[in-house]
Amino acid sequence: MAVATIRSELRFILNGQDVVLSDVAPDQTLLDWLRLSRALKGTKEGCAEGDCGACTVLVGRLTPAGGLVYESVNACIRFLGSLDGCHVVTVEHLAPSDDRLHPVQQAMVDLHGSQCGFCTPGFVMSLYGLWMQTPNPTDRQIETALQGNLCRCTGYEPILRAARAISSYGGTQDDPLLVERETMIVRLKSLGDGTRVEIGDGRHRLIVPASLDDFASVLETSPTATVVAGSTDVGLWVTKHMRDITPVVFIAGLQELKSIAVQDGIISIGAGVTYSEALETISQHIPALGSLVTRIGGQQVRNMGTIGGNIANGSPIGDTPPPLIALGASLTLRKGTVRRTIALEDFFVAYGKQDRQPGEFVEAVHIPVPPTGEHFAVYKVTKRRDEDITATLGAFRLALAADGTVAGIRIAYGGMAATPKRAFAVEKALLGQPWNEKTVETAMEKYAEDYSPLSDMRATADYRALAARNLLMRFYLETTSSAAPAQVSRYEAA
Repeated sequence: MAVATIRSELRFILNGQDVVLSDVAPDQTLLDWLRLSRALKGTKEGCAEGDCGACTVLVGRLTPAGGLVYESVNACIRFLGSLDGCHVVTVEHLAPSDDRLHPVQQAMVDLHGSQCGFCTPGFVMSLYGLWMQTPNPTDRQIETALQGNLCRCTGYEPILRAARAISSYGGTQDDPLLVERETMIVRLKSLGDGTRVEIGDGRHRLIVPASLDDFASVLETSPTATVVAGSTDVGLWVTKHMRDITPVVFIAGLQELKSIAVQDGIISIGAGVTYSEALETISQHIPALGSLVTRIGGQQVRNMGTIGGNIANGSPIGDTPPPLIALGASLTLRKGTVRRTIALEDFFVAYGKQDRQPGEFVEAVHIPVPPTGEHFAVYKVTKRRDEDITATLGAFRLALAADGTVAGIRIAYGGMAATPKRAFAVEKALLGQPWNEKTVETAMEKYAEDYSPLSDMRATADYRALAARNLLMRFYLETTSSAAPAQVSRYEAA
């Protein structure tokens, strides 16, 4: 592989200004830089973990087709190193003049969408991102856009009224991002010089690879480096655990990892594809998995976080591995120029340990689409429905024979063991048996052979064990009854 040209500075655009930085800490967050270095105080720190939305800004990036997309992101866990070649937009950039508010802001003022005001800039930025894409959104689209924004004093109804009314306050002719779009595309293209970014010395380095091949080369020479795609997990290592993550390799800008393809019943998703980017394809081919994606974090987290990252970090409570294991997914791993493919369930070896060699990385995940006639379901158990960490998650794939017996069954759970794990004893008890309540009740007794869950702040071991058993019964009832699912959102119920 050819050695990439190296430059020692980050280049991006902040609101309307070009930014060039040659002194950047690998773990410096966008939020801290905006507030401390640029005195842009509209972006607030609330939770410092991507939950409350007070830090919401928009990040514009070029798409492979040459267009420009703006997405809401959490500045508190977004690292500066991930912004090379991007356009960062804060709330200060919205108003077209000093004496006139942007329609999003004016609607919030007139319809009483703010009280103390601490969370308001974050709501404004989330609504701004939605309004640019969908000027007249439905209530469901509004609520989805605001999943990652919390308000403690106003209540959400005034904010929802403001969201519905934005377009009545004016068109898009004066909107700064829409007016500047073509010029901004040219400016961002000029930043894409095909070079690698390296800032710092020795271990304390920040690296932005020039290409996928360059990334493979970098990781071979620095196999202990922290690889950051969306930073929705690694960001908390810094803001909450104060961990040293250096050196850091940022890969969010690698277009080669952004591919999505459907061929011969297999969905292949590059490791750099975000939840938001994958949602349409997944929902079209595997609706139950699409419904799960909409419950992972808020919109800001889904705009940043990647399915590949959710797999690679090996968390026992990662939301995507259990359903992907149940579906029989596989991974492509790469080290240098050498690739290998393994079953996803074999990737997780033990807590904090995966079948990944030094210098090797997840390049893509391949997901079989269940054939017509098979049943597939995913159930996520949390204390609140949206934007909450998982207590336990069960995924089920079932094929029935013509005589009603179980011809194939795959069951996997997260939050029940040190890794995402299949329920082999439960599967064995079901396979070849009639798919009826007696069979299911017998199989439920086998859960103790598969799992010994722990107690933690999310749930007790007893609760997890009971919930896991009950999820199997729920799956049985939903596959044998014409009644509505036992627990749905009001939109799914409608």
